[in-house]
Amino acid sequence: MSLEIKQVKTNRELNSFISFPDKLYKGNQYRVPQLHSFEKSTLKKDKNPAFEYCESKYWLAYRNGKIVGRIAGIINHKSNEIWKEKYLRFGWIDFIDDLEVSKALIQTVETWAKELKMDAVHGPMGFTDMDLEGMLIEGYNEIGTQAVIYNYAYYPTHLEKWGYSKDVDWVQLEIKIPKEVPERIKRISKLVQEKYGLKLLTVKTAKEVRPYGKSMFETLNASFKHLYGFVPLSDKQIDYYIDQYFSMVNPKYLGFVVDENEKVVAFGLGFSSLSKALMKAKGKLFPFGFIHLLKAMKKNDTVDLLLQAVSPEYQGKGVPAIFFEHMAHAFIDSGVKTAITSHTLENNKSGLQIFKSFNPRQHLRRRIYIKKI
Repeated sequence: MSLEIKQVKTNRELNSFISFPDKLYKGNQYRVPQLHSFEKSTLKKDKNPAFEYCESKYWLAYRNGKIVGRIAGIINHKSNEIWKEKYLRFGWIDFIDDLEVSKALIQTVETWAKELKMDAVHGPMGFTDMDLEGMLIEGYNEIGTQAVIYNYAYYPTHLEKWGYSKDVDWVQLEIKIPKEVPERIKRISKLVQEKYGLKLLTVKTAKEVRPYGKSMFETLNASFKHLYGFVPLSDKQIDYYIDQYFSMVNPKYLGFVVDENEKVVAFGLGFSSLSKALMKAKGKLFPFGFIHLLKAMKKNDTVDLLLQAVSPEYQGKGVPAIFFEHMAHAFIDSGVKTAITSHTLENNKSGLQIFKSFNPRQHLRRRIYIKKI
C-alpha cells in the first residue's frame, strides 16, 4: 500500500486538511470539534495577522488515495528572536494508528526544519498561544474544552518512538462551584481593593466590554511575557481576537479589575462551555450548528475559564480574588456547577494556587514535545 505526503496547495485541499479529524474521530465521545470557519481563518495567510511574522506549510498523508494523516509546520520568527532559538513548530497533527504514517509526517516537517537550518522541532503548537497547543497525555476519557486539543492515546507513543521527549506540560483543573463564595476569597478581595485602590469594572453588555479589550490584552502580554514560548500579541492580532471572541462574551462571566485610571490590571474571562454544542454542530455553524451554540450560551451548568492574567506589578498580592469573587457570584446565580480552568504550566505555582480555595481536580494534562535535529 503506497503512502504519499502531499503539500496542501488549494482551497479544496485546505478544506480536507481541516475536516480530516472529523472522520478520524467519528463516534468519539470526548473530542470537541473546532469550527471549520475558525480553523480556516487561523490557517489562511490573508486572514490571520500572525502571518506578519510567521511562515507555514501544511501536508496531508494519503494511502491509496485516502487521507490518513495531516500535519502543519510553522516558523514563528518573532518567537525565535525573543527566545533566542532556532525552532520550528509542528501543529494540527493527526494520524491513524500506523507508525509509517506518523513517521512520514514528522520527517516531512523535520526535513523543512533542516533546510532552514533550525536546531529543533517542537509542538504541537500554533501560531500564537491563542491557538490550540499541547498533546493530550492524560484525560482521554474527559470531555475537553473548546480551547484544547484532543488526541488518541497512541499519539504520544508515536512521537516518543520518533525521538521526541517532554519539553513542558500544562494541566487543566476541574472545580466544583460552591453554594456560597468562600469567605477567604471575599476577605482577600476587600483587603486588596482597599490597599491598592483597585475596583471591579461593572458592565452589563458585551458592547460595554469592548473598549477595555485592548487594555486587557496589554495586561495579558505583560503577564505572560516569561511563560513558555509566549510572543506578545500585536495591535492587529489584538483587534482580530477582540472581533472574534468579544461578540460571544457573557458580561456576567467577566471579571475586569481596573486601577484609578480605568486601566485593566487583572482579569478573569469565563465562557459558557460550548463543548457539547460543538460536538452536536460537528464543526459547522450552518445550517443548524449555530442553534446548538446559542442554546449553550443561554443556559449551561458548565463554564470554561479561558483566560486569567494579572499585571506584573500586582502579581503575588491577592488581586485574582477580586475577579474570582465576582465570577463565583455570577456562576452561583446562574446555576453553574462546574468550571474548567485554562491550561496552566505545571510549574506555574502561583497560577495553580489561585484555584486552591475551590478544591480542584486535575482534568487534563497536555505536553509539548521537542526533538533536536
